[in-house]
Amino acid sequence: MHTTSEEAIKNTSFECEIGQAVTLHKLTVMTIIQSPKYCRDKLHLTTCMAYAVCSGRLLCRSALSALRPKRRLLSSCYPLSSSSQCDGGAQVDGKEPGPKRRGTVVGIYEGEKLELSAAGIAIDRESNGQLSHLLDVAGRKVKKGEEKLFYDVSRSHSHVLVVGLGERKGSSDDHLEDIDTRKQNVRCAAAVGCKALQRADIDEIILDDFGDPEACAEGSVLGLFSFDSLKDSKKRKKTPDLQLFGHSSIAQEEAWSKGAVTASAQNFARQLMEMPSNMMTPTMFVEAVTKRLGEIQQTTSGKLEIIPRPLSWIQAQKMGAFMCVAKGSAELPWLLELRYNCSPNNQPIALVGKGITFDSGGISIKPSAGMGLMKGDMGGAATVAGTILAAASLGLPVSLVGLMPLCENMPSGTAVKPGDVVYAMNGKSIEVDNTDAEGRLILADALCYAHSFNPKAIVDLATLTGAIDVALGNGAAGVFTNSQSLWEQLHKASHVTGDRLWRMPLYQQYLKQIESRVADVHNIGTRRGAGACTAAMFLKEFITVPCWAHIDIAGVMESHGEVPFLDKGMTGRPTRTLVNFLEHATL
Repeated sequence: MHTTSEEAIKNTSFECEIGQAVTLHKLTVMTIIQSPKYCRDKLHLTTCMAYAVCSGRLLCRSALSALRPKRRLLSSCYPLSSSSQCDGGAQVDGKEPGPKRRGTVVGIYEGEKLELSAAGIAIDRESNGQLSHLLDVAGRKVKKGEEKLFYDVSRSHSHVLVVGLGERKGSSDDHLEDIDTRKQNVRCAAAVGCKALQRADIDEIILDDFGDPEACAEGSVLGLFSFDSLKDSKKRKKTPDLQLFGHSSIAQEEAWSKGAVTASAQNFARQLMEMPSNMMTPTMFVEAVTKRLGEIQQTTSGKLEIIPRPLSWIQAQKMGAFMCVAKGSAELPWLLELRYNCSPNNQPIALVGKGITFDSGGISIKPSAGMGLMKGDMGGAATVAGTILAAASLGLPVSLVGLMPLCENMPSGTAVKPGDVVYAMNGKSIEVDNTDAEGRLILADALCYAHSFNPKAIVDLATLTGAIDVALGNGAAGVFTNSQSLWEQLHKASHVTGDRLWRMPLYQQYLKQIESRVADVHNIGTRRGAGACTAAMFLKEFITVPCWAHIDIAGVMESHGEVPFLDKGMTGRPTRTLVNFLEHATL
């Protein structure tokens, strides 16, 4: 026979540490919250354990200081073993699994008064103020990007995660941060909420859209990405299903779908970049992109073409700069060509991406420390593939050509040597002084080929120089362009997506630093300094169109967890910025 809740606490004698589980029959979270005096009596006067109990089984736990009642409450709650989960999704006492475990993400804004997001208000009303009461006990302030998880808030919402959204209007420092901080706060909040519920083993996450379904979808899908396909299946993270809270309008659903598509495209680029180089050779890259884009090819009514150009074609085009890099490796080179919505009457926008699937440096070999990261040196090609995937999936009314020169840069008896002179497709001679400056060589020929499509603009992307990482770090990708209009449109897109771009100088004086005594141009600067600028000036030697931009993405290739929706690893940046640019381009 069970005593009342308060008597159960009084009559139970135990000692515990913070986080230690103690089973008490028939106790609810609110019983212990409302009886802090007993917690002080029994738990060393410093800790109060909060429990959610179903049929006498402990489901979750949390701890807070009873002497500091506003300390975070239940944010550390987590399911214990599968046998103790009573709300479904796991076997209990040998029985069949029940319904999915569901969790809801709602937001709270910074301010003097408690201000919940729309879904939070709805749940608080449904629970007769239970959610706001729990927040009162736990401390109303939830800083931007932080979260608190509550259990059994109402019958229909067993797991409610409240995440900080910052100020409702966003930051007043938008002009300094160079992004739309309100949208960025939504992305961060959605990612934080989804990852927290994923850790809690939730099967289905219901999200408040925080007033911006597109940004919410981006943060959620990007935040849940995990590169663990090479691990044992037991070690892989479970990806929960996502859906919007309540009854969504058609406009909300369309915005959500758009955000999910662009984020998924960026995740595709991340997946390509994360794969070890022995599992993502040039041939394997072509196969992976062909397979993924082939899945949507039928839905585009023939608008999407995938054309892998083999070694024989590369040689026939006299792409000597590309070939001089590729010949050092046993892996065959490819030039992968993607065409979307192309016709003789449409001038396309050409996207060109550097595709070095592994960069050892060649004869000018790199130091061994960190060389493994050079599996991601095909980030430009991966971003181009992801961008065209998104454009085709969304049915954007734009004509595109994507060109990805793919090869490895390896040292061997057949590799290009320092001092060699090679000829690019346009007939210019190049003195190769450093074989580790190979990206600009393969891009030179791809840029020459891009001109054959009579494009109205060319945008190339490459993890080109360490110098841009020194200059900008992970904060922004560097843009070098000969067009003010193109820059303004790219910059505007980056402001919206939160994936920043920063304009870099393309002064004529940098041309003197790549002059060669024996050839038309030198592949590296002859003097120290401005390495990213001299690399861009080298590429400009192979440009004749008046609308061109080079985006150096070496600094943003990898994330160290600077934002919640991009965990440590390859980023796939700036895929979403390019998609936004293409959607609104007026060239």
